Amino acid sequence: LIQNQVRTGLARMERVVRERMTTQDVEAITPQTLINIRPVVASIKEFFGTSQLSQFMDQNNPLSGLTHKRRLSALGPGGLSRERAGFEVRDVHPSHYGRMCPIETPEGPNIGLIGSLASYGRVNAFGFIETPYRKVVDGQVTDEVDYVTADEEDRYVIAQANATLSDELRFTEPRVL
Repeated sequence: LIQNQVRTGLARMERVVRERMTTQDVEAITPQTLINIRPVVASIKEFFGTSQLSQFMDQNNPLSGLTHKRRLSALGPGGLSRERAGFEVRDVHPSHYGRMCPIETPEGPNIGLIGSLASYGRVNAFGFIETPYRKVVDGQVTDEVDYVTADEEDRYVIAQANATLSDELRFTEPRVL
């Protein structure tokens, strides 16, 4: 989103530079007289000041600030609107497991459209939410942790986190859910 705003600001700056190149004397032209960064700065300020996804951070206490930073939204540019979002979109989906907290969502018209990142969830370099899973090799749980996205999760057999383990870190039940 901010990349689009910078692109818009650079396009405005290009227009100003082209205009100044045609109006000023060729011998007196310097980069300082041509280039003005105000359009780029104004475009970025406009984004942070008026965007639907931009808001002042809640800094009442450290915990509220941390919670505010971990908030996820399905609203805004390229997203949903409160009026068009149906029950299916607002409901908890199996792909949210370990990625989004199923409990922490506001009441009222934003219910299910604004959520929070789960405790161990993280956002990867591509913007997808990953959740950690411990790897099992030959029936034994290892200390190796793999972070998996929702689409990669379908390729694996995943046991519940509360499955009982022996002292050797093997499943005590012959079948786990």
